[in-house]
Amino acid sequence: MAKPAIGRTQLTRRGLLVATAGTLFTAACGSDDTNSPGPTTRGSEELIIGASLELTGPGAAHGVLQERALRITVDTLNEEGVPVGNLRRKIKMIYRDNGSRPETAAQHATEFIQKENVHAMLGGVLAETSLAMLTVAQTEQVPFISLASASNIVTPLTARTYIYRLQPNAEDIARMMRDLLADRDLGTVGVAYSGGAYGKGGVAALRAALGSSIKVESVLPTTGTSVDEAIAKVVEKNPAAVIIWAQAPDSGAAMAALRAASYGGQIIFDPGGVADDTFSSQDRQRQAEKALAVHPASLAGTSLTDTTMADLDRRDFIYRYIQKHGAFRGFAPYSSDAVRLLANAARLGRSVDRGRIRVYLENLITEGIAGSYEFQPIKHGGMTADSLAIFQATNGAWIRVS
Repeated sequence: MAKPAIGRTQLTRRGLLVATAGTLFTAACGSDDTNSPGPTTRGSEELIIGASLELTGPGAAHGVLQERALRITVDTLNEEGVPVGNLRRKIKMIYRDNGSRPETAAQHATEFIQKENVHAMLGGVLAETSLAMLTVAQTEQVPFISLASASNIVTPLTARTYIYRLQPNAEDIARMMRDLLADRDLGTVGVAYSGGAYGKGGVAALRAALGSSIKVESVLPTTGTSVDEAIAKVVEKNPAAVIIWAQAPDSGAAMAALRAASYGGQIIFDPGGVADDTFSSQDRQRQAEKALAVHPASLAGTSLTDTTMADLDRRDFIYRYIQKHGAFRGFAPYSSDAVRLLANAARLGRSVDRGRIRVYLENLITEGIAGSYEFQPIKHGGMTADSLAIFQATNGAWIRVS
């Protein structure tokens, strides 16, 4: 990945985050305050985390990737264990397939807490499954990190005190798309977006950022049904660019329909539109050629000049992923960052107490494998805006262009 140069008297924002994170770690390790809000979990020498993921159903295009990333990272951390107080604890990750169904995800959350006595939970690549899980997590006061993207996952904050989100904020993505359109002199825009909290949040952010530049909007139907009618509505207006704000596989279906309708303008994806599905065949690679995506910079992988601890962790992750799965086509491993954040919170708090994990999560400033995070008591997500970059599909690969 391209990295900005750092002069002797100038710190980049990301460098400041990493430096501050080191200060936070030192301060936290010197504290041994045993008072903590929230329920206490006792009697385990493991850090127990429950993960409910979309391994089947419409969310599987991302859920399977996140499960792979999670297993690799847990195995990596367990090689030495996580130092918590005077113990090195192994991470016990409990995996469940929610089938992309909110009711199943909520059931998993309940079982994790009542039967497995977890210290924290993560999961839900779909907004609906995350929202179902967080209701249980907040009620039972168990830290939960969502892998989905919707603003109401972490708002209102007074009702989300145990909830955190890693995906980029829709407003940051929309502003980057606005600047991209201006730089390329693309004056008119069509938007094809998925229904539900994910797509509605995205189109609201686009309306605020782009205003009258949006000439047509069209809601994509339920996953697995034909998108032709929805795409025909967009193509009819012949905008200079079409933004597809939808998760895979819906994003790939919309792209294919645009090309089948002979649309020759610029296609732009939001981060959720990028998955293995995007380049799953020669036809898909041809359809995606020259498409653009706003995505966390981790999509570009690593280079030999990357030297920060996060860069080295990212390089090791990609190496292990290729060893296990044959190829790494690029995605943001939010689940890797989620388990690392939980492990760091337990380490800093010197305890697996749920309340202490929450408190230390709330003040974590760190650079992860997927991107950077700057949690505060008044902000529980998502990823920082400077973690985002612009990529172009070229010969079946994503190449960073800015």
